[in-house]
Amino acid sequence: MADALSFTFVADDGSEVPSTQDLRNGLQKGSDEVKIDTLKKIINATLNGNPQPALLMPVIQYCMPSKDKRLKKLLHFYWEVCPKYEDNGKLKQEMILVVNAIRNDLQHPNEYIRGATLRSLQKLKEPELIEPLIPICRSCLEHRHSYVRKNAVFTIYSIYKEFESLIPDAPELIQTFLAAESDMTCKRNAFVFLANCSMPRAVEYLLSVYEQIPSLDELMQLAFIELIRKDCLGETPNRPKYIRCVFELLNASSHSVKYEAATTLTSLTQNPAAIKAAASCFVDLVVKESDNNVKLIVLDRLEALRAKHEHVLDSLVMDLLRVLGAPDMEVRRKCLSIALAMVTSRNVEDVVGTLKKQLIKTLEADYDKSLEYRQLLIQSIHICAIKFSEVAASVVHALMEFLGDSNNPSAVDVIAFVREVVEKFPNLRASITEKLLQTFGDIKSGKVFRGALWITGEYCAEAADIQAAMQALRKVIGEIPILAAEQRLADDAGAGEEGSEEKKPSSSHPRVLADGTYATESAYTSKVDKKDATKPPLRGKCEMSKSDFSLILGGDFYTGSVVASTLVKLVLRLSQISKDTKAVNALRAEVNFAK
Repeated sequence: MADALSFTFVADDGSEVPSTQDLRNGLQKGSDEVKIDTLKKIINATLNGNPQPALLMPVIQYCMPSKDKRLKKLLHFYWEVCPKYEDNGKLKQEMILVVNAIRNDLQHPNEYIRGATLRSLQKLKEPELIEPLIPICRSCLEHRHSYVRKNAVFTIYSIYKEFESLIPDAPELIQTFLAAESDMTCKRNAFVFLANCSMPRAVEYLLSVYEQIPSLDELMQLAFIELIRKDCLGETPNRPKYIRCVFELLNASSHSVKYEAATTLTSLTQNPAAIKAAASCFVDLVVKESDNNVKLIVLDRLEALRAKHEHVLDSLVMDLLRVLGAPDMEVRRKCLSIALAMVTSRNVEDVVGTLKKQLIKTLEADYDKSLEYRQLLIQSIHICAIKFSEVAASVVHALMEFLGDSNNPSAVDVIAFVREVVEKFPNLRASITEKLLQTFGDIKSGKVFRGALWITGEYCAEAADIQAAMQALRKVIGEIPILAAEQRLADDAGAGEEGSEEKKPSSSHPRVLADGTYATESAYTSKVDKKDATKPPLRGKCEMSKSDFSLILGGDFYTGSVVASTLVKLVLRLSQISKDTKAVNALRAEVNFAK
């Protein structure tokens, strides 16, 4: 039960407030529907600072006799806000009638009316009104219906909390009620009363049912956990029993009980076994809970626990990776963030293996948000491989398969990873450059091409590697000189077309020749370029995620300059390490011709 009671208000529709006489006439002559509408207006006016004291008696006279349950509910609201005292501070005489009406409702044969009246009584703060009703409230604890009994407990709680002198024996009364009660909701309300008003009695009851706690109702278990948390704020001899009890509640069927038990256990003890058990419970909750907001809340709690107890939870990283089966990207991202902080040299191979399996799943066409998830997995594998060199060799070749990914950010992440690995681990350079040269034909992004070309020019150090790199570059650049080759392809394609008149250019735009002069390129030639599926990668189109991206012939001069600088690096390095002058000169001439 909350410390601050909440009040129910009826919203004002903004219409003009009728006069006092009109409201009186509505109460006096109207039907139940008219009375309900009139009473709503009176309540609104009272809440807005116009209490209408002259209408108290008409409300008592014309509304209280009605049997309409909606009208009775509104009367409960009205008793909360209506003026109850004279100007001299004495209770109005009319309130005697109100007390009598409330007493009649507390004795009503309908359990709903009794329960609703008990709930409204919790909001009254006038001891003169409450004192005559206490015997009736006590008798409601023995009512046959649990709805009445559970509201009677909280009514006595509110009275005892505000006016302890009116019912001084409330703790003994509720303790007796708790021992005899069978309904779990009523028992929970009674236990909450004892936990807040008589802690020793609540602890006594908890210890009396100690062995039964794992099999009790969810509400009772939550109430017990709350009591344990409060009692352990100070010194208590029962702490070992509390820890054992909370340990057992980690296996409860209710997710809310498991969460509260795990949270409480971390505050009761700093024992590594207990911390690990609580963390395992959090992981299990994240895997089984369907609500993504709950998953994120539990993951935040797990992250705080991991930060406080470093390396204690590292063995749970594989269990945590089960959360990657969740469809929500925020949950996956949070899970990977925590898991990467738990990776050690002992479990890194298992973690990377799981991430690689998830990466393969993203290739399925129907996999939810596969592109974004793929990029996240690649970045995670990147972090693991750089941090733990022993797995770099096993993942770098697998990730290089994604250099030809049509999702440009993923491919860019892969080439950045490859570049970092090849810089940090010299023993992997030969195998990485060999694999990289094999993937040149699959690369679709200019940015990825530039990264791959830089790696090739920087780390092909042997003569055989340089020759292999030149062979791969010939395939992606195509026949040289580029302009003449393109022109010949266009002429050959034009000669094969029927209807020479249709081949005439319909429009033209300038084109720069090898000697720096301008020539005319026909629209027909451009159409042939688009249809040519066999054109080398660096001479064709590079597909991006949102639009086509032209490479060398399309005006990507940045990529062209990287190609040129790579060729120069390879030739200069070959001239330094090779004694075959003829081969070096031939390669130098070929590169100059290409440039």
